[in-house]
Order: sequence, then structure tokens, then C-alpha cells
Amino acid sequence: MIREALIFFPIVAAIPAFAQLSPSAAWAAHAPTEYQIFPNVTYLVASNYEVKMDIYQRRGQTAPQPTILFMHGGFWAAGAKEASLMSLMPWFEMGWNVVNVEYRLARVALAPAAVEDCLCALRYVAAQAKTYNIDVNRLVVTGESAGGHLALTTGMIPESAGLDRQCAGAPLPKVAAIINWYGITDVGDVIDGPHRANLAAQWMGSLPNRDEIAHRVSPLTYVRAGLPPVLTIHGDSDPLVPYQQAVRLHEALSKVSVPNQLLTIQGGKHGGYTADERTRIFVAIREFLTQNGLGQK
Repeated sequence: MIREALIFFPIVAAIPAFAQLSPSAAWAAHAPTEYQIFPNVTYLVASNYEVKMDIYQRRGQTAPQPTILFMHGGFWAAGAKEASLMSLMPWFEMGWNVVNVEYRLARVALAPAAVEDCLCALRYVAAQAKTYNIDVNRLVVTGESAGGHLALTTGMIPESAGLDRQCAGAPLPKVAAIINWYGITDVGDVIDGPHRANLAAQWMGSLPNRDEIAHRVSPLTYVRAGLPPVLTIHGDSDPLVPYQQAVRLHEALSKVSVPNQLLTIQGGKHGGYTADERTRIFVAIREFLTQNGLGQK
């Protein structure tokens, strides 16, 4: 909840109107005192590259805290965790620990490196749970576009698939929920299929077994009973990741009785949603978390 700040001026009898803060401005004024930041924590070294994460830990909390792992977009070939800061703001306001995850882009390592990295990030967070006051039973993964895909693979790929073997740490934990913002569910479709994207194709380069790897890193491959709840947000006019990919995931999950919801943004493109649409989305996210026992205590 947003908390209003009380501002006292003992000398001035009347507080001018311009000195009043709106609830959101009051929260923003408080936010720096509510979080301790651990920037650029190396969670993996691979391809001679240090892969990092930023950890935002709530101050003054004794009980382990619910924690979100966020992955940025960019078709696995572009983007940076630092560019995602504004997308994290609603999670700070909700009082969650936040882990902003970097992963190896195509120029550093081809597929399936990004998927491997995010599984290793999850494993690292579980291993360091006491250090950062993280509740391993309330880990939620989320991301936008390629980050949505990585949130899905991080929450759906089992340890038996062997994609986390390069990283040490605690056993791969089961995430409590997945929030997928217009993520790719069928990788082959955007690599070599009808909706091919040049950036996405860079992730596979000239690998001879592109189809095999695309299948191995596609969330649709891992649909089965017992998965964590999934909330998918997708615009039905998305020109980059077709809305039908979200529909296919929703139908497949429903068929095996995995709790899931598809929130359709009418006329929505590939992100860039309006303020009203984002408000609607985060209302739905809060309801989804509460329904699945993940509201802030």
C-alpha cells in the first residue's frame, strides 16, 4: 500500500498548498530509505563473461520477503537490465524484494545461454536467500517480451532438462508464480517461422541444430500438470510476438489444469501500453498474486 508522509513545519503556522505531497510523491520520497541496493552482483561466470544482477532488499524486515525476479526484453540480442528500472517501480511500491537479472546476449553467447543464465539466477537467489532476506516459497518470475519468455522458461523448465548444470548452488527451487508480459512461447516461430524477427534470429546464429534448440527453449514444450500459476499479458494487435502465441499457451495450460489467466489488451501492440492500461494490468497482477497466496504480509 502507498503510505502518506506527514510533514511538520514547527515554525511556519500554515503550510502552503505547494508544500503538500501527493500520495505517490510521498511514497517516492520515502522509497530510498526503504530499500538497500546491491548493484551488479555476479551470479555466474560463463563465456569469460561475468553475468550480474541488481538486488533491491527491503530494509527493516525480519521475516523473509516475497521476491520478484525480472528479466528484460530485446529478443535475446539487445536490451539491458538498467533500462528496466521504471518497470520495477510498481514492485517497490508493493513492498517486494526485487532482483533485476542480466543474461548473456547473442553477441556474447548463442542460444540456449540466456535460458541457462536465468535458471542459474534463480538457483543463486535461492542459495543466497538468507543473505538478502528472500522467501524462497514466494519467488515470482516476470519479464517483458524475451524477458517474458525467460520468465516462463525459468518457471517451467525442470531441473531434469539439464539447462542449469553450469551453475552451482541450492537445488533449483519451484517458483510460486509466473507473470508473462507478451513473451515468446514458440521460439521457432520468431527464429525461422512466419513471424521471424532479425534480432531473434541472431540468438541462434548459424547453429546447425536451430530447430532442436528452439524446441528445447520453447515454453510450450514444457506444459504439464503441476506448474506454478501463470498470468499472461498480451496485446491482440502485437506485431512482433503474435497474440496467438499467448492464446496457445493459455489453452495448453488450461488443458492440464494449471491455474492461469490471459489478460488481453484490446488493440494493444508490443508493449507501450497507456497509463490506464498499465493501471488495469497491475490491478490484475495484485489480484492474481492475492488469489495465489502471494500478497504482501
